[in-house]
Amino acid sequence: MTIERLEELVRPNIRALAPYSTARDEYAGQPGIFLDANESPYPEGWNRYPDPHQKALKAEVSRIKGLPAENIFLGNGSDEAIDLVFRIFCTPERDNAVIISPSYGMYGICAAINGVEVRPVPLGKGYSLPVEGIRAACDPSTKVVFLCSPNNPSGNAFSRSSLLELVRSTDAIVVVDEAYADFSSEGSLRSEVLSEPNLIVLQTFSKAWGMAALRLGMAFACKRIAALMANVKYPYNISEAVQRQAIECLRKSKVESHIREIISERGRLAGKLPRFSFIREVFRSDANFILVRVDDADSLYDKLLADGIIVRNRNRVEGCRGCLRITVGLPEENERLLKSLSEYEKGTLHRP
Repeated sequence: MTIERLEELVRPNIRALAPYSTARDEYAGQPGIFLDANESPYPEGWNRYPDPHQKALKAEVSRIKGLPAENIFLGNGSDEAIDLVFRIFCTPERDNAVIISPSYGMYGICAAINGVEVRPVPLGKGYSLPVEGIRAACDPSTKVVFLCSPNNPSGNAFSRSSLLELVRSTDAIVVVDEAYADFSSEGSLRSEVLSEPNLIVLQTFSKAWGMAALRLGMAFACKRIAALMANVKYPYNISEAVQRQAIECLRKSKVESHIREIISERGRLAGKLPRFSFIREVFRSDANFILVRVDDADSLYDKLLADGIIVRNRNRVEGCRGCLRITVGLPEENERLLKSLSEYEKGTLHRP
């Protein structure tokens, strides 16, 4: 896609938008006596507004992810970036977005909030990517295609080649949500944003990096899209506390060892779960969770809950009937899960 075509996808009012200018934007000199932002003058540690552009944090993200800061947007979780995509590209009551199903529920929620039609395309056999179905669902009013890879709740990653094929053959913005990519051998598409103007790659610090409570998401995109997101976001979307804590966490993180252990435990669970008679299918996972289809999802969910083990019941999600989604925990937590499953199996064998 050309930059000229990309501009045509942007809503006219967004193209013409003059972004809010903060006091910190208008003064970029050395620290002094700040009497410009109507802040409290009392130095309690949090009396000043945060950097609206998160320059120090973006420098750390740039170092870790290998992309220039100008190609990075940081949001209040990935959900902020998802919402911004709708607000930048989709005109309410006119445009539509294509999503895969089942997938992450916030794509549909954000579309509904923004008054945008959603066109769900069912995943293929084994939760495979329906490339032709996605293309068929698109029309001239399709502004965005959302693809979650590895997908939630199925857990499988789609091949780089199939994702890039859609990016290059679709006349719309393609958002690839890589919240679980750290656990996948498929790797990330984020470097492709430098050559594919219509590609946006989402990642998060909530999973592998262990910062879910900080609510910090990343979007990687061409410079124009990253700038549009910065223009449309609220001025101080990432608090000073979150910026400081995230930088500290990134500098001392044990993320690589944690990823290795989770992948190892995922493999161990995937090997043991099929041995239980009530588990009908264990789906291949490239994420930090495993989707399983069982005989009686509600009954098993209740048993695990009674044992203090909380999994996600996906039994009522279209395409996931009879399924539970199990997050990979610490080794001792996974052992408790296996013990509870064993007790459940013994109970079902002794039922009249």
